[in-house]
Amino acid sequence: MAIYVDADACPVKDEIYRVARRHAAKVLVVSNSSLYVPREDLIEMIVVPGGFDAADDWIAARAGGEDVVITSDIPLASRCLAAGARVLGPTGRVFSEDSIGDALATRALHDMLRQSGEFGGGPRPFAKVDRSRFLSKLDETLHALGRRRK
Repeated sequence: MAIYVDADACPVKDEIYRVARRHAAKVLVVSNSSLYVPREDLIEMIVVPGGFDAADDWIAARAGGEDVVITSDIPLASRCLAAGARVLGPTGRVFSEDSIGDALATRALHDMLRQSGEFGGGPRPFAKVDRSRFLSKLDETLHALGRRRK
């Protein structure tokens, strides 16, 4: 069991480390550039050289049925779900086979509206409730995977 973190803009890395320690889960922090990670056996920084989606490609090629992927990137979430991984957004959003189609369609619509100038801004600001929901969902997901392995 491993936790793959799409780390470039992830606001919950410290929370991931804390929950992973309780579950003795390996954390792979994946980015296009080096980031600070604690020096611990269970936490590893992976720098993936290359283009814009190189880190996403690296995660998607490795994440599978016993793994959890943390990302706000909906296309990456879709690829990881197809490989059997569990996927959470940093706000605690659980991506599933049932929800990913709607998420992809909404993303495409927002992209189209942004390009036409009819839609501006970005995601809402990250809040305390998002952090709390994320911690709860990650812990719940790791517990479920742990029960499955027994």
